[in-house]
Amino acid sequence: MRQSQAESRRQSVAKRSMTKEAKQLSGLIAGLRESLDGIHKERTSTKLSGAETGILDERRNNLLLTIAALDDRLSAVQGLIDLGRPHIIRVH
Repeated sequence: MRQSQAESRRQSVAKRSMTKEAKQLSGLIAGLRESLDGIHKERTSTKLSGAETGILDERRNNLLLTIAALDDRLSAVQGLIDLGRPHIIRVH
């Protein structure tokens, strides 16, 4: 009986932890999307030199890659929660 209670407790802690991570990832992704919108507005609203346009394009590409990676992570976390198999995911 104690073993199942301990396992249940671990599952509960893991679920809380993963739910917290999912909320943090969602907030981070939303903030990065706002930055992406800002770059788009800056790029279209002002006359920029070729170098400045290149820098903004590089920033945009880096943000897109970061958002895609965080979206993948969020999807994995939500999938494990939905499957009822939460666990602490360690990032190395």
